[in-house]
Amino acid sequence: MRPTKYGVVVVVEREGRFLVIRRAASVIAPNAWCFVGGAIEAGESEADAVVREFREEVGGQVRPLHREWEHVSDDGRLHLAWWRAELVGGELRANPHEVAEFRWCPLQEIVGLPDLLPSNREYLTTVLGLASPSAPSPDASGTPGA
Repeated sequence: MRPTKYGVVVVVEREGRFLVIRRAASVIAPNAWCFVGGAIEAGESEADAVVREFREEVGGQVRPLHREWEHVSDDGRLHLAWWRAELVGGELRANPHEVAEFRWCPLQEIVGLPDLLPSNREYLTTVLGLASPSAPSPDASGTPGA
């Protein structure tokens, strides 16, 4: 039986754009787009993991603001704590062992990324209320796809 894993996801906004990464080819979910994040280490708080994971993946410094959401996988073996954080310093640079590239995107662009991790899409649609690009748009009567 696999152990339960706990992780954090770091949501950073700057001037109406959010930082997303494309994962390196050598990591789990290769080449997928997502927010910065990773595992919580033994004895580490969620807030400390937010700071460490951000620094490890893109080199900058963040200040954790608040826990915004939790995603639990269908099998209950993965718990992700979603945190809002503020960029407070450091030059951003992708760690090539973990990150192929990063970019600042408006939310509607992120939700439209074809290889966006499912938990990230769920965050955008559930927490932030964005419509998925595959969802039919309501017509003038408010009926989807009518």
